[in-house]
Amino acid sequence: MSEKLIKAIAEMDDEQAITLTKELLSQGSDPMEILGDCRSAMEIVGKRFEEGEYFISELILAGETLTAISGLVKPLLKTSQAEKKGGKVIIGTVKGDIHDIAKDIVTFMLDVNGFEVKDLGVDVAPEIFVETIKTDQPEIVALSGFLTLAHTSMKETVDAIKTAGLREKVKIMIGGGTIDAQVCNFAKADGWGTDAMTAVSLAKQWTGAN
Repeated sequence: MSEKLIKAIAEMDDEQAITLTKELLSQGSDPMEILGDCRSAMEIVGKRFEEGEYFISELILAGETLTAISGLVKPLLKTSQAEKKGGKVIIGTVKGDIHDIAKDIVTFMLDVNGFEVKDLGVDVAPEIFVETIKTDQPEIVALSGFLTLAHTSMKETVDAIKTAGLREKVKIMIGGGTIDAQVCNFAKADGWGTDAMTAVSLAKQWTGAN
């Protein structure tokens, strides 16, 4: 674990974070450990946002830093991953929520674990999920949300998928900092999690991927 990298990301020092990432990679550090540092830093950022110390602008900057680091780390992870895809996943932050940090981490982790992931972005309306399921025919739909209002949007999205006659064709997972078993039951999803590794575990379990 690199405390310096975690601090740089959490303190919004994007230039230092990129420099440290390059140094760690040149020294032979495990790319997965760097990703773990990113996750730890994002937990700090998320907590500061909840406490009112950080605002949307900080979330956006942290997300941009994560994207830049991912660009450096991802090619190295790809070389150690089997090319065979574990299944199709569509993911998006539900309508009314623009939080994308957790979604981006989940997208990244699913991708490097062999899944074909289509990211629909943020503030995604239920009908967009429905249309994408029709065209892309994924095995899994991942609904992300950070705000509590996302709970209702998740339920509305699941309901829309059911109304369209597609519910039995996909497994639906929901995730985010405020998600728990009660919210999962409310939204009528198949599974839930608060971190990327849980999402990967569920995806592998549902598709039978190794």
